Amino acid sequence: MELFAVIMAGGVGSRFWPRSKEKKPKQLIRIVGDNTMIQDTVKRLEGLVANDHIYVVTNKVQKLRVKEQLPQIPEENIVDEPFGKNTAACIGLASIILKVKNEKAIMITLPADHLIKDDEEFRNCLSTAAAYAYNTNGLVTIGITPTRPETGYGYIQFDEKNIDKNIHKVLTFAEKPNISTARKFIESGDFLWNSGIFIWRVDAILEEMKQYLPDLYDGLLSIEETIGTKDFERQVVNVYGRLKSVSIDYGIMEKSNNVYLSKADFYWNDVGNWEAVYEISEKNDEGNAIVGDVYTANTFSSYIFSPRKFTAAIGVENLIIINTNDSLLICNRNNAQDVRNVVEHLKLNNRTELI
Repeated sequence: MELFAVIMAGGVGSRFWPRSKEKKPKQLIRIVGDNTMIQDTVKRLEGLVANDHIYVVTNKVQKLRVKEQLPQIPEENIVDEPFGKNTAACIGLASIILKVKNEKAIMITLPADHLIKDDEEFRNCLSTAAAYAYNTNGLVTIGITPTRPETGYGYIQFDEKNIDKNIHKVLTFAEKPNISTARKFIESGDFLWNSGIFIWRVDAILEEMKQYLPDLYDGLLSIEETIGTKDFERQVVNVYGRLKSVSIDYGIMEKSNNVYLSKADFYWNDVGNWEAVYEISEKNDEGNAIVGDVYTANTFSSYIFSPRKFTAAIGVENLIIINTNDSLLICNRNNAQDVRNVVEHLKLNNRTELI
């Protein structure tokens, strides 16, 4: 069984503005710890997937920084999409490239920007999923046991009966719920968080695309004919220009009857916004998480990031304050999801120097 990993790293991380920007997004900055998130993602695969079997799908703007941060990954394994068309296209492009290597290889697909603790358990979980996917042609995802009624995650309903070692049949996928629905999911006991990590054989996912996303599949076949030639990039641009933007969840996973789940026994957080960073950060006696040159008085339960400028916060609470060279964000922690609206505002007003 030959293992490959495909790391999806093309996002812009707009909910992490002003630190995350198009040329240096969330996955390419240090959010937690000494490494960037994509560096941690690659390090987590050590001992499971060889460096020359790791592929990164990014975009032209970010490709150079990805190469700089991951010198151990062969340059030809860093693939840039001409423009973003969501996860189905990203995974399809990687699949057709790996098909040339070994169409029966296992492909572990994972985002570049998640926080995971207990790397050994993570690798054990992937190994279990990979063995099942290889032997059955099933599509396997990793489910996370919920710790709270979270409205920012998708959910997966599963059959609690084991099909194989820690392998369960997936019953339904559920989009991000409202708070009352999320509580019902938690109470039922048969819903897990959707981690966005997938394990399957290359030929299995391509067969599913042939059935459920035929336009994408046909485009991929035309790309396959040009792999290794000077026409490859041009053909990728042609195909992407005709594709609809579809997620792998909506396009395949919600429709297929061949989907299974392995339950994770490790800490996982998709670190989706500044509120998530506050939650996982070390805090002082006042409940503040502080990075940089900061003075506080009568300030509580806030995340303050200001490494290059002196920042003072007095008489406030429950805030996110991000002070960078060119921008300042002040946001109530309850509104962390709305930070992406700032990026949309800047785009509409042609303030490209700030994004």
